[in-house]
Amino acid sequence: MHITRSGSQPSTQGPADCFTGAVRVDYLFLPEAPARTSGASVTFEPGARTAWHAHPLGQTLIVTAGCGQVQLWGGPVQAIHPGDVVSIAPGEKHWHGASATTAMTHIAIQEQLDGSAADWQEQVSDAQYLAGRAKE
Repeated sequence: MHITRSGSQPSTQGPADCFTGAVRVDYLFLPEAPARTSGASVTFEPGARTAWHAHPLGQTLIVTAGCGQVQLWGGPVQAIHPGDVVSIAPGEKHWHGASATTAMTHIAIQEQLDGSAADWQEQVSDAQYLAGRAKE
């Protein structure tokens, strides 16, 4: 058994090639072989979001605070709120982030395949992002 104490790991800033806006990533656990699952608490300030991306083995998001948005490629922007659990299938191109006016925090859980947990793609345009604003 291993206990990782709260506050024992530094917060990191979400890298600009994967995120738009202010994003803080707090890793909760990293995979230790043979395990391949990792988890992080991710906080998006208003207007912040991921780039389009996909996960080779899928991803689960658990919204813990605020108001956010999520969208699958070709689908509608959907609002997400505390207590919502979003299950993203392997290979589904998507993005997620805060609403335009409210921060959002979620726990993200994903598995690595051949050392990679995500395939990062192009940034979400302002037009794509703002398409869901009326649904907040």
